Amino acid sequence: MAICAAGFSLSAQGLPITSDRLLHADREPGNWLMYSNTYNSWRYSRLAQVDTSNVGRLKLKWLFQMRTQEKVETTPLVVDGIMYVTRPDNDIIALDAETGRTLWTYEYRNPRRLYPCCGRVNRGVAILGNRLFMNTLDMHVVAVDARSGREVWRTKMFDYTAAGGYAATGAPLVVKDKVIVGMAGAEHGVRGFLDAYDAATGKLAWRFNTIPKQGDPNYSWSGDSGERGGASTWNTGSYDPELNTLYWGTGNPWPDTNGDVRLGDDLYSCSVIALDPDTGKLKWHYQFTPHDVHDWDSTQVPVLVDAQFRGRPRKLLVWPNRNGFFYVLDRQSGEFLTAKAFVRQTWAKGFDDRGRPELIPGNEPTTEGNIDVWPGVDGGANWMAHSYSPLTGWLYTFAREERRVYSKTEYHPPTTEETVAGFRARPVFAPEESFGKVIALEPGTGEIKWEHRVLTPPWSGVMATAGNLVFGGTLEGNVFALDARSGKQLWRFLGNGPVFAGPISFLSNGKQYVSLAVGDVLMTFSLNAE
Repeated sequence: MAICAAGFSLSAQGLPITSDRLLHADREPGNWLMYSNTYNSWRYSRLAQVDTSNVGRLKLKWLFQMRTQEKVETTPLVVDGIMYVTRPDNDIIALDAETGRTLWTYEYRNPRRLYPCCGRVNRGVAILGNRLFMNTLDMHVVAVDARSGREVWRTKMFDYTAAGGYAATGAPLVVKDKVIVGMAGAEHGVRGFLDAYDAATGKLAWRFNTIPKQGDPNYSWSGDSGERGGASTWNTGSYDPELNTLYWGTGNPWPDTNGDVRLGDDLYSCSVIALDPDTGKLKWHYQFTPHDVHDWDSTQVPVLVDAQFRGRPRKLLVWPNRNGFFYVLDRQSGEFLTAKAFVRQTWAKGFDDRGRPELIPGNEPTTEGNIDVWPGVDGGANWMAHSYSPLTGWLYTFAREERRVYSKTEYHPPTTEETVAGFRARPVFAPEESFGKVIALEPGTGEIKWEHRVLTPPWSGVMATAGNLVFGGTLEGNVFALDARSGKQLWRFLGNGPVFAGPISFLSNGKQYVSLAVGDVLMTFSLNAE
């Protein structure tokens, strides 16, 4: 259902968004046209009105009350002065990006009972032509007219009540004429997949199953355990138009910490998959954590960088992983190049030439729960966005330092009537062992250039800008800007609640703004705000 502001029309507000505009989104620094801003997922803003010399004068310009008690993890899109933002329960709101005034609202009606593993969340929309695209918690994809909020089509992805329950929480990625969407539910014994839908009709174009069929050479599960093995695709991917390759991360195998019932590597869980976006055909894969027993999803957004590696230019895919290692891969071939720990870790002593981790014995969960492991179940990194700056040549990411005491529980078949994750992970909150930090990494080596410590392990993403700044937020509600070259904090704003989203930047009437969700409020800042 769409509710429009009286007398308002969006017919001439920078639409339609063509595939060519998405390909060259970096040429429109005043807009934010996709979840990661550009296909390479740099999350880098080329705007520089706000810089190291004046960021201290940044003030709150406007705020928008999201009216929710759930975590707000959305990344807004901005198209020529119009902002599109989602609520956790799958509403879409169009706002005047300069004032925060509501232009229209699309209200999606979810069933009362849903099965997301970790709260009702939605991370945003994608856009093509005059349409916005969104995943829903009850496993639908919807297309909505960006000018009016009217629903254009709705397609069912899957039965959301199957196994222990499916959901869809990530922002879609539009590639050419297709809407690429993932799904969630690895904690519930689902079988993962990645879908592509025709943007015009909503018809399924292809589906890639993240667990191969039995008999496939890459089926590496004992018995039929892969039928309920997880490997969900609950975040967003990246795209290289030159190679015509889609990159997407996959989640943990199920049961999460009880690997006794799923012996083997459990492909393609905890992996990056490289696909042909036209057909869904697999080009290559790399598994970060074979036979994961610590719930270390590899659903971080891949970052694509062309950089030097050991003295020669390479097309790199760089990845701060939940398992605590920073990986560098050749994104054309999938070749493992190097990996280096960026947080404390106790599970691997290194990697062989093929990139397979060499395990430290004794880190597997037990029924008694007597194992301390770094990083903890929430990982050294999680789903939160990284950012790459071409000015410094560094990747910026939030890192989490914490440990967990893991234990495994008895296996039960998946059902929506009970929790079926198959594990317990007791946190350890010693202040000296549980904190967060923003780090700057050299993408070819994983060398840490600087780090900025924050009080608690974070859930916010970061954004680098052409003003040589890095923006982010903390669970304590602090919104901050750091000097991208030194990590020194230059500005801070204390908000009203925890930050679970990443910042964006855009122009409206020639003026730069910075926005992100803080608690249940979307906050937008500018210089000399009145």
